[in-house]
Amino acid sequence: MKALLKKIEDKQVQVGVIGMGYVGLPLAVEIARAGIRVIGIDIVESKIKQINDGSSYIPDVPSSELSKYVRSGSFKAVSDFRVLNQLDAVIICVPTPLGKTKDPDLSMVVAAVERIAENLRANQLIVLESTTYPGTTEELLLPKLQESGLAVGKDFFLAFSPERVDPGNSAYNTRNTPKVIGGVTPQCLDVASRLYKHFIERIVPVSSSRAAEMVKLLENTFRSVNIGLVNEVALMCDRLGVSVWEVIDAAASKPFGFMPFQPGPGLGGHCIPIDPLYLSWKLKTLNYRARFIELASEINADMPHYVVNKINDALNDFSKSVKNSKVLILGVSYKRDIDDLRESPALDVIQLLRQRGAKVMYHDAHVPEIKLDDSILISIDLDQGLRDADCVVIITNHSNLDYQKVVSSSKIVIDTRNATKGIQSSKIIRL
Repeated sequence: MKALLKKIEDKQVQVGVIGMGYVGLPLAVEIARAGIRVIGIDIVESKIKQINDGSSYIPDVPSSELSKYVRSGSFKAVSDFRVLNQLDAVIICVPTPLGKTKDPDLSMVVAAVERIAENLRANQLIVLESTTYPGTTEELLLPKLQESGLAVGKDFFLAFSPERVDPGNSAYNTRNTPKVIGGVTPQCLDVASRLYKHFIERIVPVSSSRAAEMVKLLENTFRSVNIGLVNEVALMCDRLGVSVWEVIDAAASKPFGFMPFQPGPGLGGHCIPIDPLYLSWKLKTLNYRARFIELASEINADMPHYVVNKINDALNDFSKSVKNSKVLILGVSYKRDIDDLRESPALDVIQLLRQRGAKVMYHDAHVPEIKLDDSILISIDLDQGLRDADCVVIITNHSNLDYQKVVSSSKIVIDTRNATKGIQSSKIIRL
């Protein structure tokens, strides 16, 4: 342990990051920025080539920054997992999606830890950052690593530190977002904390890896449940003939006891629609039903259907049916001003409209094309889309759009994000 701590203190430690996606690549760049040598590991050869060419495919990582560390030799990418036995610390940042039955799919975590176990040696630190259910680090990773005969907390060190990446956030990034860390033993926590202090401004230690896993799920369950609540309030306001946006703005004037959340066409992204269901799944194994989580998930998952029904009713008011109508979707990424399509509600809205026979087009300057099950859609010219569309639907409120122009050039506008706030027109139908 002393030898590893000395390496960490002197920044002579060599760190590997498995998974060069939205979490792993920004983290690897921060490690390199701190003056620590880092190796990015991924099975996708195109990513390896781009990184080693100094070309970033993650919007939050400028190519100028990446290429600087690649040229200096402090950062390189490989696809050969045999490099693991040369590393002092390995951080796992691989995806953890849900399966078709909404059960956790930890196959990529399992694959990563198996490769680590094959190359495990004394005085190595292993940290899992991939979001998962409480108990994963101790129940899944630890037994596999202990097959080597090495003892945790003495010969090797194991911790969990949940990623808190928010793509497109200009205020908070990997470095200045506080980092929760929980070790399997106190020694594991100490080693992991000392490493992360080099490239993270504030460390938040907790008593165990299980507690750290639960922290991440609480954060995203909090958001999922509150978004589910405000989405249901939007449905209520629709029935009552009240503007949900006016209600939220007025409620937000209260300086205490209220936090505004915004309704929308559904949940998207790599965390909020998925992470709470990890917790729900885990609790089912303990004979407990997570009722808030399941209800919020049900409400949020139904919002694309609600939006499509809004479109249907709006077209009916103009004596048109959804079938054969031209519908323009504005914005398809899961949040504004980014290119990330993961779990985007726009994809559900598009599929539902196509199932009803609509001719769907979309415009998104951040997403040039969408790969659907049976076809590929290409982002069309905005002016052409507005001119041709029978109905325009704002799904993602990108800041580069002139919404006054959108309204003026459209026949009907369904606004699911209140992007047209302040614009008065009978053409606008808000959520």
